[in-house]
Amino acid sequence: MEHIRAGEHGEDPWTEECSHGFVHIHLSTEHQQSSPAILSSSKYLKMMEAHTFPKDVPDWSNLNVIHKNTLPPRATFHLYDNESDALTRDTSKSKSLSLSGTWKFSLAKSPFDAPVDFFEKEFDAQKWGQIQVPGVWQLQGYGRGPQYTNVIYPFPVDPPHVPYDDNETGSYLKTFTVPQAFRGDQLRLRFEGVDSSFHVWVNGKEVGYSQGSRNPSEFDITSFVDVEGENTLAVQVYQFCDGSYIEDQDQWWLSGIFRDVNLLAFPKIHFQDFKIQTILDSKYKDAILSVEVDLNTTSDVTLKLLDASGKTVTSASQSAIPGTAFSLPISNPNKWTAETPYLYQLVLATSDCTVQQRVGFRNTELKNGIFLVNGKPVKFRGVNRHEHHPDHGRSVPYDFLRKDLLLMKTHNINAIRMSHQINDPRLYDLADELGLWVMDECDLECHGFGEVDITSLGPKYRHLSDIDKVKHRIRSPARWTSDNPDWEEAYVDRARQAIYRDKNHACVVIWSLGNEAFYGRNHQKMYDFIKSYDQTRLVHYEGDYEAKTVDMYSRMYTSAADIIKFATGSETWEKPLVMCEFEHAMGNGPGNIKEYIDAFYKYPRLMGGFVWEWANHGLRTKTADGEEYMAYGGDFGDQPNDGNFVMDGLLFSNHTPTPGLIEYSKAIEPVQVLGGSKDKVKIINRYDFATLDHLACEWSLVSDGSKKTGKEVKIPKGVQPGETVELSIEGLSEIPSGESYLELNFTLRDSTNWAKAGHLLAFGQIPLSKPTTLATLKGKPTSPVIKQVTPQVLSITSPSSKTQFKFDIAHGSLVSWITADGKELIHTPLTLDFYRAQTDNDLPSVFGKDWTEFRLHQTKCHVRSVSWTSGPEGLVVVVNARVAPPVLEWSVDTTFTYTFTSDHLSLNVKGKICGDSVPSTFARIGLTLGVNGVESASWFGRGPGESYRDKKLSQKFGNYEVSIDKLFTDYEFPQETANRTDTRWVSLNGKDGKKLLKASFGELEEASFTALHYAASDIDAAKHPYELYKKKKEETVLRLDWAHHGLGTGACGPATLPDYELKAGDFEYEILLE
Repeated sequence: MEHIRAGEHGEDPWTEECSHGFVHIHLSTEHQQSSPAILSSSKYLKMMEAHTFPKDVPDWSNLNVIHKNTLPPRATFHLYDNESDALTRDTSKSKSLSLSGTWKFSLAKSPFDAPVDFFEKEFDAQKWGQIQVPGVWQLQGYGRGPQYTNVIYPFPVDPPHVPYDDNETGSYLKTFTVPQAFRGDQLRLRFEGVDSSFHVWVNGKEVGYSQGSRNPSEFDITSFVDVEGENTLAVQVYQFCDGSYIEDQDQWWLSGIFRDVNLLAFPKIHFQDFKIQTILDSKYKDAILSVEVDLNTTSDVTLKLLDASGKTVTSASQSAIPGTAFSLPISNPNKWTAETPYLYQLVLATSDCTVQQRVGFRNTELKNGIFLVNGKPVKFRGVNRHEHHPDHGRSVPYDFLRKDLLLMKTHNINAIRMSHQINDPRLYDLADELGLWVMDECDLECHGFGEVDITSLGPKYRHLSDIDKVKHRIRSPARWTSDNPDWEEAYVDRARQAIYRDKNHACVVIWSLGNEAFYGRNHQKMYDFIKSYDQTRLVHYEGDYEAKTVDMYSRMYTSAADIIKFATGSETWEKPLVMCEFEHAMGNGPGNIKEYIDAFYKYPRLMGGFVWEWANHGLRTKTADGEEYMAYGGDFGDQPNDGNFVMDGLLFSNHTPTPGLIEYSKAIEPVQVLGGSKDKVKIINRYDFATLDHLACEWSLVSDGSKKTGKEVKIPKGVQPGETVELSIEGLSEIPSGESYLELNFTLRDSTNWAKAGHLLAFGQIPLSKPTTLATLKGKPTSPVIKQVTPQVLSITSPSSKTQFKFDIAHGSLVSWITADGKELIHTPLTLDFYRAQTDNDLPSVFGKDWTEFRLHQTKCHVRSVSWTSGPEGLVVVVNARVAPPVLEWSVDTTFTYTFTSDHLSLNVKGKICGDSVPSTFARIGLTLGVNGVESASWFGRGPGESYRDKKLSQKFGNYEVSIDKLFTDYEFPQETANRTDTRWVSLNGKDGKKLLKASFGELEEASFTALHYAASDIDAAKHPYELYKKKKEETVLRLDWAHHGLGTGACGPATLPDYELKAGDFEYEILLE
């Protein structure tokens, strides 16, 4: 979809045509009051027609109005006429009619500019536009366009009020007729999600009001509907309401009816709600199935439980009144877990209707500070998932949603935190079916008040103690809403809506009170409500930092070292710790995943964690020239905004994997190879419940220049979670010379509902022999080289290889390399380089700031002397130089020693860092040069994807060849990319596949290369890919690095860990070029 920017519907970005025109009101402060009086929407629209301003507060700015005439919250279910239809779970066979699709639409600048009486049946909306429901109006060409903020509010802070005159208001119209089969039934109108609040009319009569954007709202419209004729449904949606203060999540501000709308028929005798709980005995074997049934009247109810094959397990019937419960013993049912998601089907029926719900038998609890499911410890290997689609924003189509969950399963992810609101109800059905743990989070965040409090202090904030800073950032802001009794019902309502809707899903094992809403009395009230209704699940909230209320400690972005301190501390603690957000996956990263995962497995009270976050939130749009790109904050002219901080996921905005997801998948693989030899290999089962019986294993031998596929490796039967076993390798005898690895690949033996047989889940490589040394590779010259000297140029020719070099004496640099077939390789002379284009994680970190401050990107080589000698090793050219930036006094005094032989060129570089004030780290230590005519790169080392010293687990040692264009990772915010670490050698090849240039590092660990059509300065300058594409070079920019700084997670979390830093200091390295 091409997104129309603000103003493209005409000079004004709001549609302003309607038969009644608009009434413009000048606001005065005397009318902006917090009166508890309630004014109906119909009444204030009438007052607008009379050109008067309401003295009472509208519903959308009245803290005392959350819902009007909504039905009590309930579980998500559909009613069917009979059992066979219910068991299909096909909603088209249910007693529901979808009202999603094309609606009439008009957008105004405020509620008081909106069309008057548009809800009347005779209203003429022929000049109105159209809009798709579900959808958001900003992505369908209406209004100011999307706005992204992470923390700050996009409107003046005056809770509970939002601006009266600057509050986009969408008016929707839809006609419908009632199906014949629905006549005589109670008719309900159900909205699954509307952002941020709305009024509803049917046939000109006001039905009600609701807010709580991501929560459902249901209305009884029986008395409003004409069952014989056409009905007019009118909805007015307000971009902001008082509820917006507690919906300040890190995402785009998008508005409208963004989830489905349905007309539901409830017959004379029907289920109002039902609540399912499964209670396992102390041995986690037998169970009680508890089903509380809420009917609208006294009636006979039958219950039937079917297993996965459709066989009846148990059945019962009784005369029920509202609140009646079934309690049925079930002998040793199959247990539901994320690894073994066995589902039964529960059928409930009255004489008039039938409902169906899938049931998973499982139990959650804390014992001795350890989180258990069905009596066994569970580790969350999870992600935070916002609802996002690059074209539709929060309106996510079912197929796209399903693809998300399949990607999670195929990449070893076992848990989702619903950040930071309950998600589309269809997701929970999929999580039940596919097997994913869910932390279900209430639609609650008010992070922006922290910014308000910090800003109010001004410069004083910088001078506060650390303790006082914490108080003003975390504790003091609670006074606005979280610790304000006036907001209690608004908070509790959000817990009530979430718990009632999702209570019957086996996948939901933890309720979460929200996110970054500080901590106050209202969180305690939410917790108390949840525990009064559901004692079978734990409750989480990170803002309760000391776990005074909730059932676990929770942290965000704490370092692995600090959570280990927590896990090993001397104090006694009875609650576990979960990392509700960690490994901030912004741009090229995250680094150092392994340290967290190792800690999770080692310490029982660490529950695991949820990577932030699942996907980038870029919105597909186009430049004025028609170039498509994924937009972030500020790209729509939105002010204020938080830029590209919305691009911080394991998926790109189109929901394809980033290298970060591949790395995370490897770190959390269900089988880990611990070590071994060519005969025996030790592995450990990292599942929580499953054995390894469903996996197949095959070995192969990977060597420098070859790969041999071996035989299947037998895995012992019944390997238990956490158990270590030894595998025997058969058929591997002769090991080739040079570096080689034994590789084991673990795949699915049979197809599942989320992946086909043969899908790779885990792998490991064991080194069998060491790399060939650089000294061995150099060998002895076979013939002398010929030199010619002029005042400016030293020319060297190898008669045997017919290669010619030219050395610029004045500048001390190799400026020409002509191959045997007369082609010039060098486009840009070789230089010593300490800089890389900065990543999202570099920019805010101490490292990135240090590199900029010390001008690593501006260093140049200033020659002091050049000399050469001839000897048995060849022609040796020695260059002494000072590599330094402008402005500053630090430098690296460097000696370059070039040795030209008949077969190759070797280069030794020795550096000594000098100066009173020097950088603490380098981004890299390596060579950069431009090379002509390159089509692809082949290498032996880690691959095929990019890798860095703290992001390389997922890349196997092997032999690879990739085109230069495909080496490049096209990050949606351009940054450092394409490095391949642990490279032994790399060859640049021409279009004909012939080798142009080969560089060998020998036995050096962590050497790397990058080959791109962009310079670091080009990447740094670009803020979007389309800007970078314009700088694409014909030549290949080759980077040959002896050492390279890690990535870390410095955009939000620990920067590069000390073990992965590249400390600035003296060095000596060598490389072989041929």
